[in-house]
Amino acid sequence: MKFIIQAGKERLESNGGLVLGGKILSGLDLDRRVNGIVIDGALEPKITNGDVLRSYLGLLILGRTNYDDIELYRHNGYFRRALGIKRAPSSGTLRQRLDGAEGRFDRVIKEANVGLLSAAALTPVKTERGEYLPLDVDVSPFDNSGSHKAGVGRTYKGMDGYAPNFAYIGQEGHMLNCELRPGTQHCQKGTPEFLRETFDLLGKVKVNYPVLLRMDSGNDAAVNVRQCRKEGRPYIIKRNLRRESQTDWLEVAKIYGVATQPRPGKTVYIGACTRFMDDGEGNLEPWRIVFEVTVRTITAKGEQLLLPEIEADTYWTGLEEYPETVIALYHAHGTSEQFHSELKSDMGVERLPSGKFKTNATVLQAAMVAFNTLRRIGQEILALVKEMPAAVEVQRWRLRTVLQNIMYLACKYVERSHQHFLRFGQDCQWLSLIRILYARL
Repeated sequence: MKFIIQAGKERLESNGGLVLGGKILSGLDLDRRVNGIVIDGALEPKITNGDVLRSYLGLLILGRTNYDDIELYRHNGYFRRALGIKRAPSSGTLRQRLDGAEGRFDRVIKEANVGLLSAAALTPVKTERGEYLPLDVDVSPFDNSGSHKAGVGRTYKGMDGYAPNFAYIGQEGHMLNCELRPGTQHCQKGTPEFLRETFDLLGKVKVNYPVLLRMDSGNDAAVNVRQCRKEGRPYIIKRNLRRESQTDWLEVAKIYGVATQPRPGKTVYIGACTRFMDDGEGNLEPWRIVFEVTVRTITAKGEQLLLPEIEADTYWTGLEEYPETVIALYHAHGTSEQFHSELKSDMGVERLPSGKFKTNATVLQAAMVAFNTLRRIGQEILALVKEMPAAVEVQRWRLRTVLQNIMYLACKYVERSHQHFLRFGQDCQWLSLIRILYARL
């Protein structure tokens, strides 16, 4: 079939959903907070820090991280209007301004992120004895192989990159805090300080439920448990058995646990016990341990084992829930791997754009705000069940779905009589949703 390719006079846009992201950013008071920061040697002093930061946040919301991508939008009237930008920077100005800030934007971005989360709906997990807002802290390496960026090193995943730490809150996976780290840094190094900062940010969000901290065995350190106990915060931290014997745990399980047999040749003991530990001040106090010990004498394929296989999983916890509940709550911690994937794959935030460590740290903070902006749009859309064009039975949308369904909507941008219009196609299934959400925001 033959087509004739022509240039029209209409101002067509392929990012109609950006207007929602810009509306959310407009409520974060970014301009006042960053315009007071003086950047020495600014190439374009007439372009404010607020315009630079908004421009880059706009790129991140569209799933772009490269500085050069701003050239696609800097002369685009809709891009500037949607984000409330007076003058968009060039790629050179964007790079120079972020480098020149040397991390001074980070605190402002974190404060803006707190404001964003304060307006978000955070869903708790429910148990037999209460409700808890999950706070998942975890490290996820960024692959930056083949680069010579500052801080890139061999990560525990066996590739060269960074090893940033993340804190997600709520079942939807809003990002509360993040920290860029060198690739060679152990996950526990700097974690007590990271937790203190995260708890401080948490206090500003003002949540309505007890917050349940969940961490894996890489963060099995007494200082983390003591910090939670001192502040009275519920926690589940998987224990690293290190030199503890699996056989010894089997003996403990036989005394304190309840045995079940899911299939012939497999016995599972689940229970809890107490260990007296130093509180950091020379006093002994009881710390609860929940355990799950599995003994296999026959494999799932029916093969008889010469010697039984023993597998022990144990957890420090401040919860008084049933052991089965504690284990299920910890297993739900694995959902944070999906949140990492959304940041790295859906948004493309893995190969960071700068060669400078402080600049990449700022980029990661900005990506956190963009991440939560897309998350909020997705959750707000899901809340409008009656307006959905098709039945959706999920608790949250992946960010990729938000980008494809909402952010990349085609529209026509019209400016007339000092008014600005966005005209979507007559067959656009998301039009009513966008109207309602824009009015709400």
